[in-house]
Amino acid sequence: MTSSHIQDEALALNIIEKSDDEILAMAKPLWLELVKYSNEGKYGEFARNFSSSLARAIDQVVAGHQFANSELARSLSDQVDALGLIRRGEHVTVVFRQRSTRKPGEWLGRLVLGYEDGKVRIFGASVF
Repeated sequence: MTSSHIQDEALALNIIEKSDDEILAMAKPLWLELVKYSNEGKYGEFARNFSSSLARAIDQVVAGHQFANSELARSLSDQVDALGLIRRGEHVTVVFRQRSTRKPGEWLGRLVLGYEDGKVRIFGASVF
């Protein structure tokens, strides 16, 4: 393999090079999966697409406590709107308008995506 071929492959795995539509096509199903498993309180399923660094950083006990005690974390609506993308380095942040099925109002959802071992992984996720 030539060094330019290796560089081309590395570039192909930099998510910021993807179009907005390509990124949203990857991001929305991942976000909706997070919403589903957050509502169900299934941390193992919730975290299955996390990058290894994010999985190590999140304490399962703390996450389980959040699922059990946060009305918002257990009542996220699957009706979300993508508001925009922010590209930085090797990651893209997708910003969503998030609603609750029980609480009035809107929240900001943040999903940070990038590649790890050739697969799209979640490097950050939050609702605030």
